[in-house]
Amino acid sequence: MIPPRRRRRLPHDLRVQLLALAAGLPALVLAATLLAHSGFSERTQWTLGAVVVIAWLAFASSAREAVARPLQTLSNLLGALREEDFSFRARVGRRDDPLGQALVEVNALAQTLREQRLGALEATALLRKVMEEIDVAVFAFDASQVLQLLNRAGERLLGAPAERLIGLGADALGLAALLSGEPRGIVDASFPGATGRFDVRRGGFRQRGKPMQLLVLADVSRALRDEERQAWQRLIRVIGHELNNSLAPIRSVAGSLEALLLREPRPDDWEGDVRRGLSVIAARAEALRRFMDAYAQLARLPAPARRPVEVAPLVRRVAGLETRVPVIVSGGPDATIDADADQLEQLLINLVRNAAEAVAGSAGGVRLSWSLAEKPQAAVEFAVDDDGPGLPPSANLFVPFFTTKPGGSGIGLVLCRQIAEAHGGTLALTNRPEGGCRATLRLRR
Repeated sequence: MIPPRRRRRLPHDLRVQLLALAAGLPALVLAATLLAHSGFSERTQWTLGAVVVIAWLAFASSAREAVARPLQTLSNLLGALREEDFSFRARVGRRDDPLGQALVEVNALAQTLREQRLGALEATALLRKVMEEIDVAVFAFDASQVLQLLNRAGERLLGAPAERLIGLGADALGLAALLSGEPRGIVDASFPGATGRFDVRRGGFRQRGKPMQLLVLADVSRALRDEERQAWQRLIRVIGHELNNSLAPIRSVAGSLEALLLREPRPDDWEGDVRRGLSVIAARAEALRRFMDAYAQLARLPAPARRPVEVAPLVRRVAGLETRVPVIVSGGPDATIDADADQLEQLLINLVRNAAEAVAGSAGGVRLSWSLAEKPQAAVEFAVDDDGPGLPPSANLFVPFFTTKPGGSGIGLVLCRQIAEAHGGTLALTNRPEGGCRATLRLRR
Protein backbone atom coordinates (compact mmCIF):
# COMPACT_ATOMS: atom_id res chain seq x y z
CA MET A 1 0.00 0.00 0.00
CA ILE A 2 1.42 3.35 -1.07
CA PRO A 3 1.42 5.83 1.82
CA PRO A 4 -0.38 9.09 1.14
CA ARG A 5 1.82 11.97 0.11
CA ARG A 6 2.21 14.74 2.67
CA ARG A 7 0.96 18.10 1.55
CA ARG A 8 3.67 20.69 1.28
CA ARG A 9 2.72 23.81 3.18
CA LEU A 10 3.44 27.14 1.61
CA PRO A 11 5.92 29.47 3.31
CA HIS A 12 4.40 31.74 5.95
CA ASP A 13 5.14 34.98 4.09
CA LEU A 14 3.65 33.62 0.83
CA ARG A 15 0.52 32.50 2.67
CA VAL A 16 0.19 36.04 4.10
CA GLN A 17 0.53 37.50 0.62
CA LEU A 18 -2.08 35.12 -0.80
CA LEU A 19 -4.45 36.00 2.03
CA ALA A 20 -3.93 39.71 1.28
CA LEU A 21 -4.63 39.07 -2.40
CA ALA A 22 -7.75 37.11 -1.52
CA ALA A 23 -8.90 39.91 0.76
CA GLY A 24 -8.62 42.45 -2.09
CA LEU A 25 -10.02 40.21 -4.81
CA PRO A 26 -13.70 41.15 -4.24
CA ALA A 27 -12.80 44.82 -4.47
CA LEU A 28 -10.88 44.14 -7.69
CA VAL A 29 -13.86 42.33 -9.21
CA LEU A 30 -16.17 45.16 -8.16
CA ALA A 31 -13.80 47.76 -9.64
CA ALA A 32 -13.59 45.83 -12.94
CA THR A 33 -17.39 45.63 -13.10
CA LEU A 34 -17.81 49.34 -12.47
CA LEU A 35 -15.20 50.20 -15.09
CA ALA A 36 -16.93 47.96 -17.65
CA HIS A 37 -20.22 49.90 -17.18
CA SER A 38 -18.70 53.34 -16.68
CA GLY A 39 -18.95 54.50 -20.25
CA PHE A 40 -15.24 55.36 -20.37
CA SER A 41 -13.27 54.65 -23.48
CA GLU A 42 -11.64 51.27 -23.78
CA ARG A 43 -8.18 52.77 -23.40
CA THR A 44 -9.20 54.56 -20.20
CA GLN A 45 -10.75 51.40 -18.82
CA TRP A 46 -7.58 49.40 -19.43
CA THR A 47 -5.44 52.13 -17.90
CA LEU A 48 -7.56 52.43 -14.74
CA GLY A 49 -7.77 48.62 -14.52
CA ALA A 50 -3.98 48.32 -14.72
CA VAL A 51 -3.58 50.93 -11.96
CA VAL A 52 -6.02 49.04 -9.72
CA VAL A 53 -4.26 45.69 -10.34
CA ILE A 54 -0.81 47.19 -9.73
CA ALA A 55 -2.04 48.82 -6.51
CA TRP A 56 -3.64 45.51 -5.45
CA LEU A 57 -0.39 43.57 -6.04
CA ALA A 58 1.72 46.30 -4.39
CA PHE A 59 -0.36 46.36 -1.19
CA ALA A 60 -0.29 42.53 -1.00
CA SER A 61 3.50 42.57 -1.39
CA SER A 62 3.76 45.28 1.27
CA ALA A 63 1.71 43.15 3.66
CA ARG A 64 4.03 40.22 2.98
CA GLU A 65 7.08 42.40 3.63
CA ALA A 66 5.57 43.83 6.83
CA VAL A 67 5.21 40.33 8.21
CA ALA A 68 8.41 38.75 6.86
CA ARG A 69 10.95 41.46 7.83
CA PRO A 70 10.27 41.41 11.65
CA LEU A 71 10.31 37.63 11.58
CA GLN A 72 13.66 37.69 9.77
CA THR A 73 14.96 40.13 12.38
CA LEU A 74 13.81 37.85 15.21
CA SER A 75 15.36 34.85 13.43
CA ASN A 76 18.69 36.66 13.09
CA LEU A 77 18.63 37.66 16.78
CA LEU A 78 17.81 34.15 17.94
CA GLY A 79 20.49 32.73 15.64
CA ALA A 80 23.04 35.11 17.16
CA LEU A 81 21.97 34.03 20.68
CA ARG A 82 22.34 30.41 19.68
CA GLU A 83 25.87 31.15 18.47
CA GLU A 84 26.53 32.92 21.82
CA ASP A 85 26.88 36.32 20.16
CA PHE A 86 25.04 38.62 22.55
CA SER A 87 26.04 41.94 20.96
CA PHE A 88 23.09 42.10 18.50
CA ARG A 89 20.06 44.19 19.42
CA ALA A 90 16.77 44.76 17.61
CA ARG A 91 15.69 48.34 16.90
CA VAL A 92 12.37 48.87 18.63
CA GLY A 93 9.92 51.28 17.01
CA ARG A 94 6.84 51.30 19.20
CA ARG A 95 6.70 49.62 22.59
CA ASP A 96 2.90 49.57 22.80
CA ASP A 97 2.28 47.10 19.96
CA PRO A 98 2.81 43.30 19.97
CA LEU A 99 5.82 43.43 17.64
CA GLY A 100 7.59 46.07 19.74
CA GLN A 101 6.94 44.12 22.91
CA ALA A 102 8.36 40.95 21.33
CA LEU A 103 11.53 42.80 20.25
CA VAL A 104 11.91 44.34 23.73
CA GLU A 105 11.70 40.88 25.33
CA VAL A 106 14.26 39.45 22.89
CA ASN A 107 16.65 42.31 23.67
CA ALA A 108 16.15 41.72 27.39
CA LEU A 109 16.83 37.99 26.88
CA ALA A 110 20.04 38.81 25.02
CA GLN A 111 21.20 41.08 27.87
CA THR A 112 20.39 38.43 30.49
CA LEU A 113 22.22 35.73 28.56
CA ARG A 114 25.18 38.05 28.09
CA GLU A 115 25.43 38.70 31.83
CA GLN A 116 25.08 35.00 32.61
CA ARG A 117 27.72 34.15 30.04
CA LEU A 118 30.13 36.68 31.55
CA GLY A 119 29.44 35.29 35.03
CA ALA A 120 30.05 31.74 33.85
CA LEU A 121 33.30 32.74 32.13
CA GLU A 122 34.50 34.56 35.26
CA ALA A 123 33.55 31.60 37.48
CA THR A 124 35.31 29.19 35.12
CA ALA A 125 38.42 31.38 35.05
CA LEU A 126 38.42 31.55 38.86
CA LEU A 127 37.98 27.78 39.12
CA ARG A 128 40.85 27.17 36.71
CA LYS A 129 43.04 29.61 38.64
CA VAL A 130 42.24 27.93 41.94
CA MET A 131 42.89 24.47 40.50
CA GLU A 132 46.23 25.59 39.15
CA GLU A 133 47.35 27.20 42.39
CA ILE A 134 46.21 24.69 45.02
CA ASP A 135 48.74 22.09 46.15
CA VAL A 136 46.24 19.25 45.70
CA ALA A 137 46.30 16.89 42.72
CA VAL A 138 42.98 16.82 40.85
CA PHE A 139 42.17 14.27 38.11
CA ALA A 140 39.01 13.80 36.04
CA PHE A 141 38.33 10.46 34.32
CA ASP A 142 35.57 9.48 31.93
CA ALA A 143 33.44 6.35 32.17
CA SER A 144 36.24 4.30 30.56
CA GLN A 145 38.75 5.54 33.19
CA VAL A 146 40.60 7.62 30.61
CA LEU A 147 42.16 10.82 31.96
CA GLN A 148 40.42 13.93 30.63
CA LEU A 149 41.64 16.68 32.97
CA LEU A 150 44.32 17.36 35.58
CA ASN A 151 45.84 20.39 37.25
CA ARG A 152 49.42 21.52 37.79
CA ALA A 153 49.74 19.61 41.07
CA GLY A 154 48.64 16.46 39.23
CA GLU A 155 51.37 17.03 36.65
CA ARG A 156 53.97 17.33 39.42
CA LEU A 157 52.67 14.20 41.13
CA LEU A 158 52.84 12.11 37.94
CA GLY A 159 56.07 13.75 36.77
CA ALA A 160 54.88 14.64 33.26
CA PRO A 161 53.09 17.52 31.47
CA ALA A 162 49.37 17.37 30.79
CA GLU A 163 49.92 16.95 27.04
CA ARG A 164 51.51 13.54 27.63
CA LEU A 165 49.07 12.39 30.31
CA ILE A 166 45.62 13.31 28.98
CA GLY A 167 44.17 10.40 27.06
CA LEU A 168 45.99 7.71 29.06
CA GLY A 169 44.12 5.10 31.07
CA ALA A 170 44.10 4.91 34.86
CA ASP A 171 46.14 1.67 34.73
CA ALA A 172 48.93 3.33 32.81
CA LEU A 173 48.96 6.22 35.28
CA GLY A 174 49.00 3.99 38.37
CA LEU A 175 45.67 5.38 39.61
CA ALA A 176 43.33 2.48 38.84
CA ALA A 177 43.35 1.17 42.42
CA LEU A 178 42.24 4.58 43.73
CA LEU A 179 39.17 4.65 41.46
CA SER A 180 37.59 1.70 43.28
CA GLY A 181 36.85 0.90 46.90
CA GLU A 182 36.03 3.46 49.53
CA PRO A 183 35.44 7.00 48.19
CA ARG A 184 37.68 8.54 50.85
CA GLY A 185 40.55 7.45 53.06
CA ILE A 186 44.30 7.59 53.77
CA VAL A 187 46.55 5.39 51.62
CA ASP A 188 50.27 4.85 51.23
CA ALA A 189 51.24 5.29 47.58
CA SER A 190 54.24 5.97 45.39
CA PHE A 191 54.18 8.11 42.25
CA PRO A 192 56.93 9.43 39.97
CA GLY A 193 56.74 12.83 41.64
CA ALA A 194 56.13 11.91 45.28
CA THR A 195 55.95 9.03 47.75
CA GLY A 196 54.08 9.07 51.03
CA ARG A 197 50.63 9.04 52.57
CA PHE A 198 47.78 10.61 50.62
CA ASP A 199 44.28 11.68 51.55
CA VAL A 200 42.11 10.25 48.75
CA ARG A 201 38.72 11.73 47.86
CA ARG A 202 36.61 10.46 44.98
CA GLY A 203 33.28 11.62 43.60
CA GLY A 204 31.17 11.71 40.46
CA PHE A 205 29.90 14.48 38.22
CA ARG A 206 28.60 14.96 34.69
CA GLN A 207 30.15 16.86 31.85
CA ARG A 208 28.03 17.43 28.73
CA GLY A 209 25.68 14.73 29.98
CA LYS A 210 28.40 12.08 30.32
CA PRO A 211 29.37 10.55 33.70
CA MET A 212 32.81 11.48 35.00
CA GLN A 213 34.88 10.57 38.04
CA LEU A 214 36.80 13.15 40.06
CA LEU A 215 39.86 11.97 41.98
CA VAL A 216 41.58 14.28 44.47
CA LEU A 217 44.92 13.39 46.12
CA ALA A 218 46.40 15.45 48.94
CA ASP A 219 49.83 14.60 50.33
CA VAL A 220 49.35 14.50 54.09
CA SER A 221 52.68 12.92 54.99
CA ARG A 222 54.17 16.11 56.39
CA ALA A 223 51.01 17.04 58.29
CA LEU A 224 50.75 13.54 59.76
CA ARG A 225 54.42 13.59 60.74
CA ASP A 226 53.89 16.93 62.47
CA GLU A 227 50.84 15.58 64.28
CA GLU A 228 52.71 12.44 65.28
CA ARG A 229 55.67 14.47 66.52
CA GLN A 230 53.40 16.73 68.56
CA ALA A 231 51.58 13.70 69.96
CA TRP A 232 54.88 12.08 70.95
CA GLN A 233 56.06 15.32 72.52
CA ARG A 234 52.87 15.61 74.56
CA LEU A 235 53.06 11.96 75.56
CA ILE A 236 56.73 12.15 76.55
CA ARG A 237 56.03 15.34 78.51
CA VAL A 238 53.17 13.70 80.40
CA ILE A 239 55.04 10.43 81.00
CA GLY A 240 58.13 12.35 82.09
CA HIS A 241 56.05 14.38 84.51
CA GLU A 242 54.49 11.27 86.04
CA LEU A 243 57.85 9.47 86.22
CA ASN A 244 59.44 12.44 87.94
CA ASN A 245 56.53 12.61 90.40
CA SER A 246 57.28 9.02 91.42
CA LEU A 247 61.04 8.81 90.99
CA ALA A 248 61.87 12.05 92.80
CA PRO A 249 60.47 10.94 96.18
CA ILE A 250 61.86 7.42 95.65
CA ARG A 251 65.30 8.88 95.00
CA SER A 252 65.01 11.19 98.01
CA VAL A 253 63.81 8.47 100.38
CA ALA A 254 66.41 6.01 99.11
CA GLY A 255 69.13 8.59 99.74
CA SER A 256 67.83 9.22 103.26
CA LEU A 257 67.71 5.49 104.03
CA GLU A 258 71.25 5.04 102.71
CA ALA A 259 72.48 7.89 104.90
CA LEU A 260 70.61 6.40 107.86
CA LEU A 261 72.19 2.98 107.40
CA LEU A 262 75.70 4.52 107.14
CA ARG A 263 75.36 6.36 110.40
CA GLU A 264 77.21 4.94 113.39
CA PRO A 265 75.71 4.53 115.80
CA ARG A 266 72.22 4.33 114.34
CA PRO A 267 69.40 6.12 116.14
CA ASP A 268 67.10 4.04 118.29
CA ASP A 269 64.08 4.48 115.95
CA TRP A 270 65.98 3.75 112.76
CA GLU A 271 63.88 0.66 111.99
CA GLY A 272 60.69 2.75 112.04
CA ASP A 273 62.31 5.27 109.69
CA VAL A 274 63.29 2.47 107.34
CA ARG A 275 59.77 1.05 107.35
CA ARG A 276 58.25 4.46 106.65
CA GLY A 277 60.76 5.07 103.85
CA LEU A 278 60.07 1.67 102.28
CA SER A 279 56.32 2.37 102.58
CA VAL A 280 56.78 5.63 100.66
CA ILE A 281 58.81 3.83 97.98
CA ALA A 282 56.15 1.10 97.70
CA ALA A 283 53.34 3.67 97.45
CA ARG A 284 55.11 5.61 94.71
CA ALA A 285 55.93 2.39 92.85
CA GLU A 286 52.26 1.34 93.04
CA ALA A 287 51.19 4.76 91.71
CA LEU A 288 53.64 4.34 88.86
CA ARG A 289 52.23 0.86 88.16
CA ARG A 290 48.67 2.21 88.03
CA PHE A 291 49.80 4.92 85.65
CA MET A 292 51.41 2.38 83.30
CA ASP A 293 48.33 0.13 83.48
CA ALA A 294 46.14 3.08 82.50
CA TYR A 295 48.44 3.82 79.57
CA ALA A 296 48.35 0.16 78.50
CA GLN A 297 44.54 0.21 78.62
CA LEU A 298 44.49 3.30 76.41
CA ALA A 299 46.96 1.84 73.91
CA ARG A 300 45.34 -1.62 73.65
CA LEU A 301 41.75 -0.62 72.88
CA PRO A 302 40.45 -3.47 70.67
CA ALA A 303 38.55 -2.90 67.44
CA PRO A 304 34.77 -2.76 68.02
CA ALA A 305 32.85 -6.02 67.53
CA ARG A 306 29.79 -4.56 65.85
CA ARG A 307 26.29 -5.98 66.15
CA PRO A 308 22.80 -4.44 66.29
CA VAL A 309 22.26 -2.63 69.60
CA GLU A 310 18.90 -1.24 70.74
CA VAL A 311 19.38 2.27 72.08
CA ALA A 312 16.60 2.51 74.68
CA PRO A 313 17.55 -0.55 76.83
CA LEU A 314 21.22 0.44 76.68
CA VAL A 315 20.54 4.00 77.91
CA ARG A 316 18.28 2.83 80.75
CA ARG A 317 20.82 0.21 81.84
CA VAL A 318 23.61 2.81 81.98
CA ALA A 319 21.40 5.23 83.94
CA GLY A 320 20.60 2.51 86.49
CA LEU A 321 24.29 1.90 87.23
CA GLU A 322 24.81 5.39 88.72
CA THR A 323 23.67 5.50 92.37
CA ARG A 324 25.30 8.67 93.69
CA VAL A 325 22.91 11.10 92.00
CA PRO A 326 19.59 10.56 90.23
CA VAL A 327 19.92 10.18 86.45
CA ILE A 328 16.79 11.22 84.55
CA VAL A 329 16.29 9.44 81.22
CA SER A 330 14.38 11.39 78.58
CA GLY A 331 12.67 8.91 76.31
CA GLY A 332 13.64 9.11 72.66
CA PRO A 333 12.51 7.37 69.46
CA ASP A 334 13.09 3.68 68.94
CA ALA A 335 16.44 3.19 67.25
CA THR A 336 19.02 0.49 66.60
CA ILE A 337 22.68 1.12 65.80
CA ASP A 338 25.48 -1.15 64.63
CA ALA A 339 28.06 -0.93 67.43
CA ASP A 340 30.08 -2.77 70.06
CA ALA A 341 27.63 -2.90 72.97
CA ASP A 342 30.33 -3.31 75.65
CA GLN A 343 32.47 -0.41 74.41
CA LEU A 344 29.47 1.85 73.88
CA GLU A 345 28.19 1.05 77.36
CA GLN A 346 31.60 1.83 78.86
CA LEU A 347 31.66 5.15 76.97
CA LEU A 348 28.25 6.20 78.30
CA ILE A 349 29.15 5.02 81.83
CA ASN A 350 32.23 7.26 81.79
CA LEU A 351 30.22 10.25 80.60
CA VAL A 352 27.49 9.72 83.21
CA ARG A 353 30.13 9.20 85.93
CA ASN A 354 31.85 12.47 85.00
CA ALA A 355 28.49 14.27 85.07
CA ALA A 356 27.65 12.75 88.47
CA GLU A 357 31.01 13.83 89.89
CA ALA A 358 30.41 17.36 88.57
CA VAL A 359 27.15 17.70 90.54
CA ALA A 360 28.21 15.72 93.61
CA GLY A 361 27.37 17.57 96.81
CA SER A 362 24.89 19.93 95.12
CA ALA A 363 21.20 19.86 94.38
CA GLY A 364 21.79 19.41 90.64
CA GLY A 365 21.09 16.34 88.63
CA VAL A 366 22.08 14.45 85.49
CA ARG A 367 19.92 13.91 82.39
CA LEU A 368 20.53 11.31 79.72
CA SER A 369 18.68 11.47 76.39
CA TRP A 370 18.95 10.48 72.75
CA SER A 371 17.50 11.67 69.45
CA LEU A 372 17.69 10.98 65.73
CA ALA A 373 19.45 13.29 63.28
CA GLU A 374 19.32 13.22 59.48
CA LYS A 375 21.89 15.88 58.55
CA PRO A 376 24.63 15.81 57.47
CA GLN A 377 24.00 12.05 57.69
CA ALA A 378 21.63 9.71 59.50
CA ALA A 379 22.84 9.36 63.10
CA VAL A 380 21.83 8.83 66.71
CA GLU A 381 22.81 11.62 69.12
CA PHE A 382 23.27 10.88 72.82
CA ALA A 383 23.29 13.83 75.23
CA VAL A 384 24.47 13.78 78.86
CA ASP A 385 23.58 17.04 80.66
CA ASP A 386 24.60 18.02 84.17
CA ASP A 387 23.92 21.01 86.44
CA GLY A 388 27.52 21.32 87.60
CA PRO A 389 29.93 24.26 87.30
CA GLY A 390 30.68 23.61 83.65
CA LEU A 391 33.92 22.93 81.81
CA PRO A 392 37.18 24.55 82.95
CA PRO A 393 38.86 26.91 80.46
CA SER A 394 41.27 24.32 79.09
CA ALA A 395 42.07 22.98 75.65
CA ASN A 396 43.59 19.79 77.09
CA LEU A 397 40.40 17.94 78.03
CA PHE A 398 41.16 15.17 75.52
CA VAL A 399 44.94 15.12 76.13
CA PRO A 400 45.99 11.77 77.66
CA PHE A 401 46.55 11.85 81.45
CA PHE A 402 45.38 15.45 81.75
CA THR A 403 42.85 15.81 84.57
CA THR A 404 41.32 18.56 86.69
CA LYS A 405 39.93 16.15 89.32
CA PRO A 406 41.91 15.14 92.40
CA GLY A 407 42.94 11.53 91.99
CA GLY A 408 41.79 11.40 88.36
CA SER A 409 43.68 9.26 85.86
CA GLY A 410 43.19 11.54 82.88
CA ILE A 411 42.28 8.74 80.46
CA GLY A 412 38.46 8.60 80.79
CA LEU A 413 37.61 11.23 78.18
CA VAL A 414 40.45 10.10 75.92
CA LEU A 415 39.13 6.54 76.03
CA CYS A 416 35.60 7.81 75.31
CA ARG A 417 36.76 9.72 72.25
CA GLN A 418 38.75 6.73 70.98
CA ILE A 419 35.67 4.50 71.28
CA ALA A 420 33.51 7.09 69.51
CA GLU A 421 35.98 7.55 66.65
CA ALA A 422 36.47 3.77 66.32
CA HIS A 423 32.72 3.61 65.63
CA GLY A 424 32.97 6.42 63.06
CA GLY A 425 31.34 8.93 65.43
CA THR A 426 32.23 12.08 67.33
CA LEU A 427 32.29 13.22 70.95
CA ALA A 428 32.07 16.87 72.00
CA LEU A 429 31.90 18.69 75.34
CA THR A 430 30.27 22.13 75.58
CA ASN A 431 29.04 24.45 78.30
CA ARG A 432 25.28 24.98 78.34
CA PRO A 433 23.98 28.59 78.35
CA GLU A 434 21.82 27.90 81.40
CA GLY A 435 24.78 26.41 83.26
CA GLY A 436 26.42 23.03 83.45
CA CYS A 437 27.98 20.88 80.76
CA ARG A 438 26.68 18.80 77.86
CA ALA A 439 28.48 15.79 76.41
CA THR A 440 27.21 14.98 72.90
CA LEU A 441 27.96 11.60 71.32
CA ARG A 442 27.00 11.21 67.66
CA LEU A 443 27.07 7.76 66.04
CA ARG A 444 26.04 6.89 62.50
CA ARG A 445 23.03 4.63 62.09
